[in-house]
Amino acid sequence: MTVQRFYQLSSGYRLPSVGLGTWSIPNASTAKVVCSALDCGFRLIDTAVLYGNERECGQGILKWIEQDPQNNKREEVVYTTKLWNSECGYARAKAAIKKCFEKVEGLGYIDLLLIHSPLAGPTARLETWKAMQEAVDEGLVKSIGVSNYGQHHIEQLLSWEGLRYKPVVNQIEISPWLMRQELADFCKSNGIVVEAYAPLAHGGRINDKDVSRLAKKYNVSTAQILIRWSLQKGYVPLPKTKSLERLPSNIDVYNFEISQEDMDILSHPESYDPTDWECTDAP
Repeated sequence: MTVQRFYQLSSGYRLPSVGLGTWSIPNASTAKVVCSALDCGFRLIDTAVLYGNERECGQGILKWIEQDPQNNKREEVVYTTKLWNSECGYARAKAAIKKCFEKVEGLGYIDLLLIHSPLAGPTARLETWKAMQEAVDEGLVKSIGVSNYGQHHIEQLLSWEGLRYKPVVNQIEISPWLMRQELADFCKSNGIVVEAYAPLAHGGRINDKDVSRLAKKYNVSTAQILIRWSLQKGYVPLPKTKSLERLPSNIDVYNFEISQEDMDILSHPESYDPTDWECTDAP
């Protein structure tokens, strides 16, 4: 099957179908990892206020552009960050968005801004969305979305009378052992792209016997098998690595195809095994 290299967002912008997650990458090495990832072909960089490395991610992107300004263009890169729970609510979100922008002011704009989780509660979520919509109007942000949202959180937002810009993505943990098929299908049916964080299940299943067997069969790494699984499910996987050596293989996932039979072997719809926080069921 042919997997997409880009998804067209409801905002009109394009989203690369594989991104680099930067959670827990040390600040001292973040810029180098990001620049190297872009050299390898990544064009989606995912960070958050919580990660504490927004500025360094921006520096890595700028370094990549400066290496070859004729060919390395700012508009090719999608820079994503997320507002933490303590920054939700209208006034707090307005101030937080300004800080997020100032950290990467050299980039000119934030491509994608997400609410990191629904845990601030129904009222604060909508107030935050109001501030995010205004950031789009002001040119600080191109597209806005959500993360760790369950179906009821999205339904609340979509039915809100103040909604002017729909969420373009929902970033949730998805792997063969945490498929969330109903939620993923709901997002897709509403024009919301599913970004899959922790597609490698934080490394905990990297030596799974079926994954290892299929990696050998397709002559790829176990990480490539899991990333490709997400791609073939129609998601945008965000593999994270601190290792410069793993970057090339993590983006080299477009030149092989997992058969449907093997996709079924990898998939565990009966399993519920989150490796990160779970708040899609929050009020």
